[in-house]
Amino acid sequence: MLTEVGFPPDSAMNLFCDNKAAIDISHNPIQHDRTKHVEVDRHFIKQNLEERIIQFLFVKSEDQLADILTKAVSSRNFYHSLNKLGVRDIYSPT
Repeated sequence: MLTEVGFPPDSAMNLFCDNKAAIDISHNPIQHDRTKHVEVDRHFIKQNLEERIIQFLFVKSEDQLADILTKAVSSRNFYHSLNKLGVRDIYSPT
């Protein structure tokens, strides 16, 4: 998409994933019974991995910033992620 709007990437895009099974499936050319429903997506990802457009990197679940937007996390992880994102409560006394 970046190339289509005139900004071709100069290196592989890092995709951080906290699921080792998903990373293994994306790199394994063998068809898995559990992935038949995502066959098109898996082939798209496999093609982009081979062309070095993307690369999957493992990140621990507690360091996955996107989790606060998609699932329930502990308050400690929630506030830690907000801090990493630079989100501040402007009404909080300093």
